[in-house]
Amino acid sequence: MSKFIQLHLLTSYPPANLNRDDLGRPKTAMMGGANRLRVSSQSLKRAWRTSDIFRSALTDHLGVRTKEMGRDIYQQLLEKGVKDQAAFSYAQAIANVFGKLKTLSKKEKADADENKRQTELEIEQLAHFSPEEQQAITKLIDELANGDDAPSDEQLALLRKQHTAADIALFGRMLASSPAYNTEAAAQVAHAISVHKVAVEDDFFTAVDDLNSGEEDMGAAHMGETEFAAGLFYLYLCIDRELLIENLSNDSALADKTLAALIESAATIAPSGKQNSFASRARASYILCEKGNQQPRSLSVAFLKPIGGNDLLAQSIQNINETVKKMDQVYGACADRRCSLNAETGEGSLQDIIECISGD
Repeated sequence: MSKFIQLHLLTSYPPANLNRDDLGRPKTAMMGGANRLRVSSQSLKRAWRTSDIFRSALTDHLGVRTKEMGRDIYQQLLEKGVKDQAAFSYAQAIANVFGKLKTLSKKEKADADENKRQTELEIEQLAHFSPEEQQAITKLIDELANGDDAPSDEQLALLRKQHTAADIALFGRMLASSPAYNTEAAAQVAHAISVHKVAVEDDFFTAVDDLNSGEEDMGAAHMGETEFAAGLFYLYLCIDRELLIENLSNDSALADKTLAALIESAATIAPSGKQNSFASRARASYILCEKGNQQPRSLSVAFLKPIGGNDLLAQSIQNINETVKKMDQVYGACADRRCSLNAETGEGSLQDIIECISGD
């Protein structure tokens, strides 16, 4: 079985602001002495794991990421007739299994309303709960509602389950306060970068008041400014298939379904930033898939010198293929098998890529 699967994608986005920085501008990075557009891996992974593709392909195998599981547990206990003080204590005990809880000072407690009081049910870090763990929590809630005792250490220990959550298996889970619940990510996702240099542009816009007759005021009802840029992006993913199977409780069939959902999402799903303003929907124009046990490597060096000219896609594909060929020449074969999709020439297909990454 090939250990590593590497994916290289080229996707062109028209004017957009897919992933903003703290000032609301498209994220950028310096590479090869030139300013490039950038879409963070965090933005990409969230778009993929919350997509309809993931939901339909991996039903019952997706987790939920939240700080507020304790609040939800507390409400469920109340609805099942558990008294307030006991419900609060039980919810804290259960939530605390998955991470350190927030605390209020004595003064804050004295001044707290009901919503503020429930802050002490929240986990300090975002915690990712697998479906199996959610089911175990629900079962424990029922047991507590039908009894008079607080959850025992043995009952709380049973909340930690071997899971088959595809999103946790792919992208990992880290809880500094509960390292026993950590899962090492099987997929590494690079920040997508434009293959060419860019200049972020400003769009000045106005809005008109429909009920303004213009008799007294001819001006706009609102004026604003937003930033945007367009680019052809290179994206690199590396998946450790052996680790993915291990993370999924050794379910190789589920691992193949997870990989298929990942590649389809990476090829067709765009981050949601400013989509209503720009409708910057796109699909990958080129995908190169590589399989093998060799040490992985990105092909971003193919774009260290910014691509120029009027045919960015063709030149970018050529640069990728030349870089692959030269790396094979100096290092030996860097992959055992390769397949590609080229939407510009109509060669290959998404199904070919999925079949390439699945199975042995």
